[in-house]
Amino acid sequence: MLNLKKPIVFFDLETTGINIVNDRIVEIGLHKINIDGSTITKTRRVNPEVAIPLHVSQIHGIFDEDVINEAPFRSIAKSLLEFIGDADLGGFNCNRFDVPLLVEEFYRSGIQFEMKGRHVVDVQNIFYKMEPRTLTAAYKFYCGKTLENAHSAEADTIATYEAFLGQIERYPELDNSIEALSALSKHDHNADLVGYFIYNDSKDILVNFGKHKGKLLTNIFKQEPQYYDWVMRSEFPFSTKKVMMDAKINWMEKDLNS
Repeated sequence: MLNLKKPIVFFDLETTGINIVNDRIVEIGLHKINIDGSTITKTRRVNPEVAIPLHVSQIHGIFDEDVINEAPFRSIAKSLLEFIGDADLGGFNCNRFDVPLLVEEFYRSGIQFEMKGRHVVDVQNIFYKMEPRTLTAAYKFYCGKTLENAHSAEADTIATYEAFLGQIERYPELDNSIEALSALSKHDHNADLVGYFIYNDSKDILVNFGKHKGKLLTNIFKQEPQYYDWVMRSEFPFSTKKVMMDAKINWMEKDLNS
């Protein structure tokens, strides 16, 4: 039995590609599990308002003509936010892709989707730590079933949830609280959602890419002030820019008070 302190929403995205800043959602599947164990599933096709590359359509089976009459994300953002509420989140490879892209889509719609206070369970990370494979293999391994309609948002979402329950049943050594499972499935010590910035052991923020990789962000503010402007102008996800903004504000406040 899953130990829930609040609802959790497992979700999966089908998209126009894998670039968090530039690509868009074409289908979203959500499977909400309430504290009492009741569930509700919500699936929506989305007009991405850009062309879906043919090679991508051939993977998930959604073509331009399938979504031309669907509402864009900005039109359904509020209803999706209401459905999710303050729930924790779960998915397959969601830490690196689905969560950052979902947050980005909300931001483009004028809504700040707050991640503070939410736990995220990445079933892929738990799976890789226990039995490295793919979602199809995970579903077969943990549930003894063949995944039909793979790359359909709803099928992948429900399969991910069922595989997650299979993991809990198979590994009694796992603490089945969402807090513990979220901690187990996290990527290192990311300060932003995608890992451009990370925390060191002292909870200072380090740059994790490019020429300044491994350097303290506060030191870069002093040594290369234009770096902040470059990040804010460039195509980084909103969560990355927000970490940069908050870090600079905190650094400036400490500098004024010192």
